[in-house]
Amino acid sequence: MNWTRKHLLDIESLDAGEIRTILDTARAFKAVGERTIKKVPALRGRTVINLFVEPSTRTRISFELAAMRLNADVINFTAEASSLKKGETLRDTGKTLEALSADIIVVRHSAEGAPHLLSRVVDCSVVNAGDGAHEHPTQALLDTFTMFEKKGDVNGLNITILGDILYSRVARSNIWALNKLGANVTLCGPPTLVPRIFEQIGCRVTHNVDEALADADIVNLLRIQHERQRLSAFPSIGEYRSLFGLTNERFARLKPDAIVMHPGPINRGVEIDSEIAEHPRSTILDQVTNGLAVRMAVMFLVSGGKTFPEPSE
Repeated sequence: MNWTRKHLLDIESLDAGEIRTILDTARAFKAVGERTIKKVPALRGRTVINLFVEPSTRTRISFELAAMRLNADVINFTAEASSLKKGETLRDTGKTLEALSADIIVVRHSAEGAPHLLSRVVDCSVVNAGDGAHEHPTQALLDTFTMFEKKGDVNGLNITILGDILYSRVARSNIWALNKLGANVTLCGPPTLVPRIFEQIGCRVTHNVDEALADADIVNLLRIQHERQRLSAFPSIGEYRSLFGLTNERFARLKPDAIVMHPGPINRGVEIDSEIAEHPRSTILDQVTNGLAVRMAVMFLVSGGKTFPEPSE
């Protein structure tokens, strides 16, 4: 097993072997979810605290359910109902949670680097559930896991990430993971959201959506991150859909075995037409299911898990 890390803070610092270790472990945990007894005692007696300073539905629920299936005690902590609203620092919040015997803190924060800061001031494990526009490692891992399920591997595949790249933590984590695993990554979107600087980390950049889709084995769509943009990056939603949306017409021109992915939440009729979201070649709900297995695997590994446990009674 190629895993010795106490935290999962990003994908950039992982090597291909570590990524594959997480994916292999997630495969075993997905099989657990298909049993009658869906729990394993891997984290029995441990405490997982979901520290979500930024709003979330899918990710928080996925981490909560993953921890419960590992038999951990779970506490959900939101900024709106905490002393962070009174001016308490993240460091002091972390030390308080540690004093309450937290074993794993899962943190989502609007500030880039917040999980890294937290990992330096607490002794427990820290898992990054999204930090600003920096990274979202477990989303990239579940995306990659889904690609492996559908395609066997990603080495040599042409993968197009289409949408708001500049402000997307999902895009950054996916780029790091896919480059390390040998995929050919193409980025596409408006020039204001897909600058050429991404070529420096091994991606092809194009602002022509038909060119980006022509040879794609996988198309991973991203929504527009309005909440992180200081200025509008394009004139209108209608123009964005016309120039960069995955419409039914563009979908029909994809390779016949190409799959379509989206981390959610989706904006139907903007980055993706409704019929495509429901199509058999869409993996949107598969990604949600796989997120549970991936997050179980991550918490198992950062807690020092080595031997895969038997199901709980």
